Amino acid sequence: MGGTITVLGAGSWGTALAALLTRNGARTTLWGRDARALAQIADAHRNARYLPEMQLPAELRYEPDLRAALRDAEIALVAVPSHAFHRMLDDAAPLLAPEAGFAWATKGFEPGTGRFLHELVSERLPETPSAVITGPSFAREVAAGLPTAVTVHSSRDSFAHQIAELLHSTSFRAYTGNDMLGAELGGAMKNVLAVATGVADGMQLGLNARAGLITRGMNEMLRLGAALGAQAQTLMGLAGLGDLVLTCTGELSRNHRFGVALGRGVPLKQALQQIGQVVEGAVTADEVMRLAERHQLDLPISQHVQLVLRGDMTPTDALHALLARERKAEYPEHLFRN
Repeated sequence: MGGTITVLGAGSWGTALAALLTRNGARTTLWGRDARALAQIADAHRNARYLPEMQLPAELRYEPDLRAALRDAEIALVAVPSHAFHRMLDDAAPLLAPEAGFAWATKGFEPGTGRFLHELVSERLPETPSAVITGPSFAREVAAGLPTAVTVHSSRDSFAHQIAELLHSTSFRAYTGNDMLGAELGGAMKNVLAVATGVADGMQLGLNARAGLITRGMNEMLRLGAALGAQAQTLMGLAGLGDLVLTCTGELSRNHRFGVALGRGVPLKQALQQIGQVVEGAVTADEVMRLAERHQLDLPISQHVQLVLRGDMTPTDALHALLARERKAEYPEHLFRN
């Protein structure tokens, strides 16, 4: 399999994707903003900080200079946290070859605006093929070669298939779609809902409560998706339901572990410090509620996560407020109407 790809971001996800692409036969370069850390990864063929148990392929290349890293790249694949995405896009865009494509495995919104990442890309690179890679995928399991399924969405079917072909292997299935908005909504919103289920688990409320929060959280995702114009089947697939279940139940989920700490009474700052990496749900709740308010939607779980994160409510008070809500139909009548 051919292809020249530069992965931008040497964290756990970027490293795992770079290794996967290399093993699939793509000529892959890994770039990281910390040149010293990248040199240590190159020397050891191991990312000691993020994936210490993973031996990286000898063929994987490393380049700390962004211009050099993108010079011959046919595809740039961004794997940085959402708060760093805009800067990464601005830095990379003028260095891309005219015929190069641009993809990202970042989940979240632009902080402060609630804008989707594909909107930023379409403004900055309007003529460039672009795609989002999302779905239920812990980097550590991908690195270990465990079975994983993701989905690649693009407004250009041919580019979605190109990215999926590069990723696809005997243990890594890559599906395709054309609903970038829905794919990004699912990947971002599930982090907020995972914080909620983590809080419930931290308070030892039981498996019934966890299942209820996941299901009602899915309801909130579908309602916001309908208001924004996302396809329901996207949110019921890997990008939405699949990622939601994984992030709300998996022990490797940073968002869930953060919620567990809050549910056990750990202060917010200390809980973030315990995770030691970016917790997307902690910054995404405001953006989800910004969209909800714009479309006049009631999203009680997401709203109460926001209130807890702002310090306006304790987890216990948030739980009591949710349980005190009035009885209603499970789904609005129009939600699944064709």
